[in-house]
Amino acid sequence: MIETIPDLKDRKSKSLSIEAGIITSIALLLIFVVPGIFEALGQGFRVSLLGRFLALAIAALGIDLIWGFTGMLSLGHGVFFGLGGYAFAMYMKLQIPATETSQLPEFMNLYDVKELPLLWQPFHSFPFTVAAIVLIPALTGALLGYLVFRNRIRGVYFSILTQATTIIFFNFFNGQQKLINGTNGLTNFQTIFGATVRSPETQRVFYILTIVFLVAAYVLCRWLTSGRFGKLLVAIRDDESRLRFSGYNPTGFKVLVFAISASLAGIAGALFTPQTGIISPKSMDIAFSIEMVIWVAVGGRGSLVGAVLGTLLVNFAESLLSERFSEIWLFFQGALFLIVVMVLPDGLVGWVRSQGWEQIQKLLGKRKISTYPSLESDPEVQYERENIGD
Repeated sequence: MIETIPDLKDRKSKSLSIEAGIITSIALLLIFVVPGIFEALGQGFRVSLLGRFLALAIAALGIDLIWGFTGMLSLGHGVFFGLGGYAFAMYMKLQIPATETSQLPEFMNLYDVKELPLLWQPFHSFPFTVAAIVLIPALTGALLGYLVFRNRIRGVYFSILTQATTIIFFNFFNGQQKLINGTNGLTNFQTIFGATVRSPETQRVFYILTIVFLVAAYVLCRWLTSGRFGKLLVAIRDDESRLRFSGYNPTGFKVLVFAISASLAGIAGALFTPQTGIISPKSMDIAFSIEMVIWVAVGGRGSLVGAVLGTLLVNFAESLLSERFSEIWLFFQGALFLIVVMVLPDGLVGWVRSQGWEQIQKLLGKRKISTYPSLESDPEVQYERENIGD
């Protein structure tokens, strides 16, 4: 008969309940309190910025899932972000008001397109669009992952291949003038379900949906990384060869987690597009994919919370600095990244976990001296000591 550890289970259950309560409270604050605060300060436009940054945080969670937990540094997630954004943008472009004489997106008239291209026709359907937002990035990521991982390509070579994929997609989308307006991208979205896309009420709905999907994405990533699957991901990150010798084939796990990460990026792109009013090949640029990695690095990879926190901090810092120091704000951004790399290599969350509390206690004159192993307080160790003779 296998014995359990009741105290450990109770502690884990309590911890999850507390975490769920914190997440719910933050989500409710973001929905009901934060917009009112910005409005009271006369900065209502920052609610729109916050909605965009929260959408970007969904993509950052996907990056953290494959980089922080699985050890695969992708420099091409902008591709999946762009695929999701384009899928939803195509649907919105086809929501043409009845007052319009042409039933084609306006940019097609510039290129003398007479009939709606076959690629566009399924995007009249909203269910198809939702499926495309989730599945097209996921299938693209799964195919790329399978071709790479089955050949045991990893490390810097994997990063280079994802970067090369970004270049391919970026150049391809740039050249499709008649199909998707090329470098100009898709913009000027008018209506969705009969409502004006740029109206405050519609943008409020997109803002709330972004928060809901961010919470769902966090819960999904938390579930994936907390059980046996999460331990396998960490094992792949720490010693893939040893995992193979243990009888596991990492290829399937890596393909699956890469596809999930790509799907999250696609959802982020779909939520980001209507809030910014445009999607273009610029989202598939290498620089944007690298920015995603920087957000996770600043917050602290392998923590999930750090991915969200880093995304919000970096993007709000970029917004504020560009407003006040329009000519030199890039120097501040560069200095921030250097500080993180040189002083906080594990990011903000990693610093808090490892030495942050000790340094804070030291500043407050309440430094606590602890002995090396913290095994004395480990509930599993205590349980084994108590039951070793049973």
